[in-house]
Amino acid sequence: MCQIILFTQYHEGFQQQVKSWPTQPLDAAIAWLSSKPEAMTVADFGCGDARLAATVKQTVHSLDLVATAPGVIACNMAATPLSSGSVDAAVFSLALMGLDYGAFLVEAARVLKQNGWLWIAEVRSRFGGSSGEDFKPFLRCLQQLGFKLVQQDASNRMFVVFVLKKQQAAAGAAAAAGLKWPLLKACVYKKR
Repeated sequence: MCQIILFTQYHEGFQQQVKSWPTQPLDAAIAWLSSKPEAMTVADFGCGDARLAATVKQTVHSLDLVATAPGVIACNMAATPLSSGSVDAAVFSLALMGLDYGAFLVEAARVLKQNGWLWIAEVRSRFGGSSGEDFKPFLRCLQQLGFKLVQQDASNRMFVVFVLKKQQAAAGAAAAAGLKWPLLKACVYKKR
């Protein structure tokens, strides 16, 4: 019950904050998918209200910790019920929450087909280091996981988008467990 309350509080704060943003990350994901084949199968990690599935032409598996809309698969995003190599694209739209977010990306690598797409949008301030914004440690871990960066778009002042392609089989459990994912700063949603 506590988990559901915290989940609800997070999503309420999230929705209040991002509604004032000039561009929504999920709208960027929808635009990206609009240029992809209709036959693609997509896993929407941290789907929230499953708007992606309701909007795009592709088949979408909506995954989140709590099912808040019809069709959402309630699960730990580090252990989804999807089969290995079963999806063409994995989408994370502001969904890398928690200290174990790397496990979500390892799971995405597992369920993605060879040459599958990984699309990530995340709040830019989460990548802040002592000397400012630094995406390199995060991208190095994704590279070690078998992904190649195809596009990085930091033109939005609120969030950054990474588009990657799975180049090799997902790292084995031991290799994936050995990845040192950088700590992403917590999101603080401010009332404005």
